[in-house]
Formats: sequence, structure tokens, C-alpha cells
Amino acid sequence: MSHRPEEQIHVDEIKKVALAYEQIINEVCGMKRNTLEEVLKQTGIMVADGAMATELERMGCDLNDSLWSAKVLAEQPELIGKVHRSYFEAGADCGITASYQATIDGFCKRGFTEAEAEELIRRSVDIMVKERADWWQAEGKDSGRAYPLVCASVGPYGAYLADGSEYRGNYGVSKEDLRNFHKRRMELLWDAGADLFAVETIPCLEEAIVAADLTQEMDAACWISFSCKNEAEISDGTKIAHCAKALEAYDCVKAIGINCTAPHFVASLIKEIKNNSTKPIIVYPNSGEEYDPVTKTWHGNKDGKCYCDFAAEWIAAGAKIVGGCCRTTPENIREVAELARRK
Repeated sequence: MSHRPEEQIHVDEIKKVALAYEQIINEVCGMKRNTLEEVLKQTGIMVADGAMATELERMGCDLNDSLWSAKVLAEQPELIGKVHRSYFEAGADCGITASYQATIDGFCKRGFTEAEAEELIRRSVDIMVKERADWWQAEGKDSGRAYPLVCASVGPYGAYLADGSEYRGNYGVSKEDLRNFHKRRMELLWDAGADLFAVETIPCLEEAIVAADLTQEMDAACWISFSCKNEAEISDGTKIAHCAKALEAYDCVKAIGINCTAPHFVASLIKEIKNNSTKPIIVYPNSGEEYDPVTKTWHGNKDGKCYCDFAAEWIAAGAKIVGGCCRTTPENIREVAELARRK
């Protein structure tokens, strides 16, 4: 309600005003968000972190669950903090929150209230913000390193389905359904203090456009990375070159790339993006093993050469941000960081 009982203001308008005030206050108080551009300017090659679930499983967590690593936000959030800290110590210039599969619908299906679901989504950012501050105070500020980015993971609609759809993209839902699914979660993650969205493992261009539109409306920033099935196509068969062209016009999209994809496809995919976009290219593939969406386990062998050798190829091909996805470890990220800082 506004000045008179009959005068009403829509809640979306109130949110826009609140965001504007937030920006003014942050600038006045010197609390501006960290930006990808600032970190890249300092590092040249930016190092992203590695797998969350792999490390949680090493610690004894059973993630054969529709919530996957998001269930640990409710059960043992301190373990998520330990994983974030291990990647900062290994050399990561940015961390990705444990919100990939943290959705309001997903938590509510498991018996949480909507308010509890929203709090758990905010918690994913709170945990990383605390670990970044603790690491920075303990060793980061005297190390010559960049102040790391807090990147809020925005997983695809297929991750919520928990049936491997993020590697197919055949959701059978409308663009409006996708928008409604992502909107509130993205608002919660941004309001919690994330520096940008990591819109990741996206299997179809339509969903990428939805996320880019929402990011732009929020006056926020993101990177968008696709899951890919070969050297030229994302998971639903769309050419990665077409995706890069389609996202080029979005100022809010600060980088475009690939994640959760077999390492041997990545160098070719980088070249396709580079030929069709001026934006920095981000790559954080998996280890090369294959994922079984039924058992939620990984099988097979890692993809030939060591991860650091692959990373050298990706940097030579034009990648500016390099990290790891499923089945990669802090040891892999340490090797990538050592490589990047020799460049």
C-alpha cells in the first residue's frame, strides 16, 4: 500500500526500487560487488573451482538423492564450507555455490516448506561468502591473488527433474514455465550477495535465453555454460556457434562456455565460440567419465591425458576461465592454477 488505502503499487515495482537503493547504498559504502572483469584483469587467466559432489562423497556423503549435493545444505552445511575453502586454498579465483540442484520446487517435494527452501538457497551463498572472507583474512590478502568471485550456481530445469535431462534438453515445457522456475531462485541468490550467476550445464538455447533475460531484468551479471555432446553441438543438438551468436548482444552475459562435457571435445568447442563471440570463454569440463542418471554414479575411465595437459590446450585455444566439473578435485585445480600463473 502507498499513500492512500485505494492506491496500490505492484510488488515487482517495489523490488525494482529496493534493488536501486541497494546499488546506491553499496556504492556509497564502498561495498560494490566483485566483477568478473576485475578478476580477469588481475589474473589474465581466471581459475574456477572444481567438483562439489565429488568432494562431498569423499567426506562420506550419500548423494544418491533427487536433491544431490543440495541436500547437504540442510544436513551438513559445514562440509560445503570445507569444500569451498579447499578450492580457494588450491588456487581458485572463483567459487561456485552448492545451489545447482537447490530449487524451491525440489526442496518442497522433499517436505521442506517454501520458507525453508528459500532459506536453504540463500544459505548456499552465505556459506561461500563466509569461506571467502575467512580464507582472504588468513592468507589471500597477502598472497598477491585476486579477491575471489562468489558465483551462484543456477542449474538447468533438467537438474530439478533428476533424470539426466540436463544432458538432453527435451523438457517439453514452455518458455514461461522455464522463466517461472528460475526467477525466484535467481532473485534469492542475487539478494544473498552473489557476485554473478553461474548459469551452467544448460542443454538448450531457449533456457539460456530465459536466464539471460532474467539476469538483465535484475541488472545482474552471469556467465552461461552449456553441456555439449560432441565437438560442435550442445546437448539438444543446437550448434554452439549459434548459441554464442545469440548471446553476444547481452551485456549482462560476461562469459560464454562449456561445462560438464568430455574434455576431448572442448578445444574444438572453444574455437567455435571464439569465431562467433567476443566474450571471454569459460570451460570447466568433467573428468571424462560417463554419468548414469538412474544410479547417479560415474563409470569408465578418465579422458586419456592428465587434466592439466588438457587445460594447457584449452588456454592455447582461447579459454580465459578454466576450472573443473564432475569428478575433478582440488588437486586438479591446483595444477590448473600453477599453469595459469605461468602464462
